Amino acid sequence: MRGILVIAHGSRATETEATLESILEIVKNTLGDCILEHAFMELSEKTIEIAIDNLLDKGITEIKVVPYFLFAGIHIREDIPKKISKYMADKPHINIIMGEPLGIDSRLCYILVDRIKKD
Repeated sequence: MRGILVIAHGSRATETEATLESILEIVKNTLGDCILEHAFMELSEKTIEIAIDNLLDKGITEIKVVPYFLFAGIHIREDIPKKISKYMADKPHINIIMGEPLGIDSRLCYILVDRIKKD
């Protein structure tokens, strides 16, 4: 069974966690029947390890990791994969699939244009 783990950066501004949770509520409503957890790479108690444990407790055997990051920087290329790999070393029966960050997507461009046009 597949679960989804959305990972965001994390912030000292605690309201960012509520923002991500609101976004993921929309995602859940759009996808329908999915098992979705989220975590923050740093600066939060909602760690990657805790989110993975939550998925495993639900019987998940395959986890698609989707970074809620704009760019494929060092966190995406190295930090997150290393952290996940280290935590999963004793769980070889779990398949991890790394997704892509938001990146170049015309839908994001439309949002930027909308923000530019707002007074």
